[in-house]
Amino acid sequence: MTNPDRGVQAVLNRLTHKLEKDSLVYTSLQELRTLLNVDRVVLYYFYSQWKGQVTFEAIGDPKYSIIGSTGPDECFNAMYAEMYLAGRVKATVDIETEPISECHREFLRNLQVLANLVVPILPNGKLWGLLIAHHCQDAHIWEPADIEAMQRHSKYLTNIPSIYES
Repeated sequence: MTNPDRGVQAVLNRLTHKLEKDSLVYTSLQELRTLLNVDRVVLYYFYSQWKGQVTFEAIGDPKYSIIGSTGPDECFNAMYAEMYLAGRVKATVDIETEPISECHREFLRNLQVLANLVVPILPNGKLWGLLIAHHCQDAHIWEPADIEAMQRHSKYLTNIPSIYES
């Protein structure tokens, strides 16, 4: 016969672990948003092959919330996945002048994005997701220090125990 208290304790331990993990991720995104002085920083998680969703966000104003948004699946393909898997960092100063696909430009417009900075999250050498900074009010010049900060936070996120596990 099993002890029902053990089952309850196991569930509580799992919930506590998840809440602690979520708090670390949220705090990291908030710090990054403040450091970069941008409107939004999101964690975009690939839940299946190159289909993903915004699972965490830090926003400067509730009008910039895109939590739960999914990506332009038809725009993100294996070619882009390979580039990010190789460590690609994409700094877009102004989406209107950047040579990007019209599909991608329209997707960013719909999210109110005028400039963005994207770095991959690569636990164990696999493309798990993307860490993305959005500036929504105007174009934004990304400094080398901004890119370094994003890369540091991406590495930090991969080191949170079990962040990339359910």
